[in-house]
Amino acid sequence: MKAADLFHLGFVTDDLAGMRDEMTELLGYEWTAETTNATPVCLLGVDTTLDLRLVYSRSTPRVELVQSVPGNPVWAPAGGVHHLGYWSDDLAADRADLESRGFVAEALGQQPGGTPMWAYFHRAGGPRIELIDRGLQQYMEQSWT
Repeated sequence: MKAADLFHLGFVTDDLAGMRDEMTELLGYEWTAETTNATPVCLLGVDTTLDLRLVYSRSTPRVELVQSVPGNPVWAPAGGVHHLGYWSDDLAADRADLESRGFVAEALGQQPGGTPMWAYFHRAGGPRIELIDRGLQQYMEQSWT
C-alpha cells in the first residue's frame, strides 16, 4: 500500500439521502446514482449476504457514503470518517501486512467462489482501512463519470 493509492474517505450514516443532500448543499458535492447490492460478505469469519446501499461522489476528493446496517457494528456510524479506501494491487499480501501490524479483517466482500474483491480492516485507536482490488478500478471510475 502507498499513500498515493488512497482514493476515497468513507462515511457510514443512518440517513444516506440526508447526508448526501447536506454535503451537496454545504460543500457542492455531486454524486453518482445510489446503488443497492446484495453483497456476499465474510463478516468476522461468517459468510453472509448484506444489502449494502451506497453512493460515491463524482467530485474529488472522493467521498463514499454508506447506509448503516442495523445491528451490524462494522457498518455503524463512526461519528466521523469510518474508513480510508485504498486500491490494492495484491489484496492477499496487503492483508497479511495489515494483520502483521495488528489489524483484524472485519469484512471481506467476495466474488462468486469466495475470492475477496474488497476488505475492511480495523485495529483499536484508528480508522478502518478498506482495500479494494485494483482490478475494479476501471469499472468504478467509469461509474463516477
